[in-house]
Amino acid sequence: MSELDIQPELVTAMLTSFLREEVAAAGMHRAVVGLSGGIDSAVSAALAARAFGPAEVLCVLLPHERSNPSSEAHARLVADSLGVATRRVDITQMVEGYVAQEEVTDPTRVGNVMARARMVVLYDLSVEWGGLVVGTSNKTEMLLGYSTQWGDAAHAINPLGDLYKHQVYQLARHLELPAEVIDKPPSADLFEGQTDEADLGFSYAQADELLYQMVDRRLSFDELTERGFDPTFVQTVAARVVRNQYKRTPPVIAKLSRRTIGTDFRYLRDWMR
Repeated sequence: MSELDIQPELVTAMLTSFLREEVAAAGMHRAVVGLSGGIDSAVSAALAARAFGPAEVLCVLLPHERSNPSSEAHARLVADSLGVATRRVDITQMVEGYVAQEEVTDPTRVGNVMARARMVVLYDLSVEWGGLVVGTSNKTEMLLGYSTQWGDAAHAINPLGDLYKHQVYQLARHLELPAEVIDKPPSADLFEGQTDEADLGFSYAQADELLYQMVDRRLSFDELTERGFDPTFVQTVAARVVRNQYKRTPPVIAKLSRRTIGTDFRYLRDWMR
């Protein structure tokens, strides 16, 4: 047993209830999920299917010409197992039109363009479908800033944001998602051979253990190193958490009046009822 372990059945019940209540509060009963073929989007789609019923969930496949064909194959495998509707939208022309025009060659910039192009499609289709965009970013990624602001980090509602990667894996197994999706190395699929852990320079397992102690238990630097964490690793991860805080908060509005949105005007959506 690990301190990070969850009770998957209880968490599933809590998250499906969360999705139903929050989407209903927005006056809707449907969901849109960008299905990448990875474990996070698969879990979000599975939770949405349980919350609203498979007929009320649209899973969108968003390949680029450089995407690994296995990503789409795995996404379809998940969609078929859940019985949800799918839409395939190739983002190659969207991305390459801008990249060519602006002569963008930096892989990070190209990857960000791809992530944001996908979110443009998801939000447009959410209007047609009449549902909210369900997020797929987990707590580990959000704390480390391993996401694109207004790209894969964007969402109307996110059931995974308080689950570390280890916990997402536990939930995926409980939800009986395809083994092909659970067992493969996590990847944003931005170029051939790319993996999340190679980009980060450490494994999700290592990050989860440290982040849990650092964030949830609030241990100090000295306490963390006393528990055996490498000092350089602690500093590296802590610096990422601090540096990427801006990605985790809504845009800051300058306060000029008595009641400023996001500062001291935070009533529930039904405050007038």
